[in-house]
Amino acid sequence: MSRLHAHGESHQMSRIGWMRAAVLGANDGIVSTASLIVGVAAAGSSRSAILIAGGAGLVAGALSMAAGEYVSVSSQSDTEKADLAREAEELATNPEAEHHELAGIYISRGLTPDLAVQVATQLMARDALGAHARDELGISEISTARPIEAAWTSAVTFAVGAAAPLIVVSLAPTSLTVPLVSATSLIFLAALGAAGARAGGASLMRPVARVVFWGAAALAVTAGIGTVFGIVA
Repeated sequence: MSRLHAHGESHQMSRIGWMRAAVLGANDGIVSTASLIVGVAAAGSSRSAILIAGGAGLVAGALSMAAGEYVSVSSQSDTEKADLAREAEELATNPEAEHHELAGIYISRGLTPDLAVQVATQLMARDALGAHARDELGISEISTARPIEAAWTSAVTFAVGAAAPLIVVSLAPTSLTVPLVSATSLIFLAALGAAGARAGGASLMRPVARVVFWGAAALAVTAGIGTVFGIVA
């Protein structure tokens, strides 16, 4: 027993909630703001106009990410709470059926019927709702929805990601805005993909290639649109 207490593991799934929001926010901040900047710059706008457009995109995007994440994750949280309330009612009104249901889950996972019944009995004696939440509904401490955490994480990381191309604009010659913002943004995206993969314990190549590909596509499209409108104007 002492060896079990001495042994500890750190799994990447414990980071899944905040990491998803952080990667999404930073990635969206870089791609959307850099694409906006490149589109406006390709149309022949001045540095001040580019900075105003990029700054507005940063603020609007951060607020939008926060609101979107909060609403989305709140919906997940509401569903989880409703399922837990329904499960608590079923446990109170028909505990035998719930015990049979939990034992059936363990049998389907490979336990013998006798052992499954024993496990279900012991787990329900300790925390019946927790056992059903985890093994029937798939709700655990790791996966529980946290709307405020998701909203703040997305907003802050979006703003950080969006600030990167704005800094490049403020330092780069206006004539080189499009190539420099495009190149540095792709570098930022590659670094973000690598950091997210490392934090999640995954291999680097696929996440990096994924974010760089979609970032390059967004930059190319907006640069093309900006160039067309700049010529027309």
